[in-house]
Amino acid sequence: MKWAMFVENVRIAMKSIRTNLLRTILTVLIIAFGIMALVGILTAIDSIKLSLTESFSLMGANTFTIESRSMRVQIGNQKYRRKNHEFISHKQAQEFKDRYELPGRVSIWTRASGSAIVKYKSYKSNPNTSVLGVDEDYIFTAGYEIEKGRNFTASEIRENANIVLIGAEVARKAFVNNQDPLNRFISVGNGRYRVVGVLKSRGNSGSMGTDRTCLIPYSNVRQYFSRPRMSYSINVMPGEPQLLDVSVSEAEGIFRRVRRLEARDETDFNITKSDQLAQMLLENMKMVTMAATIIGLITLMGAVIGLMNIMLVSVTERTKEIGTRKALGAKSVMIKRQFLYEAIVIGQMGALVGILLGIIMGNGVSLAIGSNFIIPWKWIITGIVLCFGVGIISGYFPAVKASKLDPILALRYE
Repeated sequence: MKWAMFVENVRIAMKSIRTNLLRTILTVLIIAFGIMALVGILTAIDSIKLSLTESFSLMGANTFTIESRSMRVQIGNQKYRRKNHEFISHKQAQEFKDRYELPGRVSIWTRASGSAIVKYKSYKSNPNTSVLGVDEDYIFTAGYEIEKGRNFTASEIRENANIVLIGAEVARKAFVNNQDPLNRFISVGNGRYRVVGVLKSRGNSGSMGTDRTCLIPYSNVRQYFSRPRMSYSINVMPGEPQLLDVSVSEAEGIFRRVRRLEARDETDFNITKSDQLAQMLLENMKMVTMAATIIGLITLMGAVIGLMNIMLVSVTERTKEIGTRKALGAKSVMIKRQFLYEAIVIGQMGALVGILLGIIMGNGVSLAIGSNFIIPWKWIITGIVLCFGVGIISGYFPAVKASKLDPILALRYE
């Protein structure tokens, strides 16, 4: 009986919606824009978060980096690493590597250039290639994989060999028509190098330039990319992920001794975990998420007012219909449910349209940044619940007003 009553109320609501189609469409669009703003913006933010997490995880999972504190990072109003300390020399980096005895890999690397030009025969790249001087362990600690060829050997690092590992984008642009880049010579900056390997593409993280990279022995950097006070960095990958925090503490103690720091001296270098910068960025995106939520909720408040106004107009227009129903025996609770169901149905229609537009908008941003397609189930459910609330709030007062109409006065209404 109750189910039949529910179906009948929904049928009457749909009939009323079809009767006032234009008004219903406008109301649905008001609600849909509110949900679209909420779902779309928050889906886009989720896509950005996913892209950031994937990109930084590819920099080497469960690793940490020891580097000079001269670099400054500022996100919003927050500043990090504000002090300018002494650079890390190659001698200090090598001494740390020799002293570090915990299980794991330790690599030494330095940034040679961020704007190098790569040449091969008639090909000449834009000055946007990143060149890093690395050792034989770097690709493991930085999360790289070899797609073709091989890695450097320890003897090649010691012998200052003119060899290079090239990123996927460099290989694709320099060696067209499926040429095999291995054992061919290219120019990187002022040096001429033999290609011994091609790095596997990192896909979505290509926006960070990781596919537009050349890796050369760090000993070779001092020959072709030399500059005063060249600072080196150290990557450490513990043998077991659960040893990360222990390894960080151990590494800090060893490097303090390498730097000849006293117990009372402040640590003059940074130790950064692989996901730390990503977490800093994600933390600052919380304000954006909050702002997007407020914008969506304000729009939905407008939708509540608009839907309530339209439902009140509907009550006025259907006064005679309400009187007829009451005269035929309809109870006040049935009239109340009829108008309440109508408001809820309109709200859910707005939710469906808004969710669809929001997913399209949010994943449009996802596509633009090269991230994956996302179905934001959390925001879909949130949108449906919010629109259910919009229907209840908007429809309750008009439904109560309709249920309290006097049937005799209603029948006389023109």
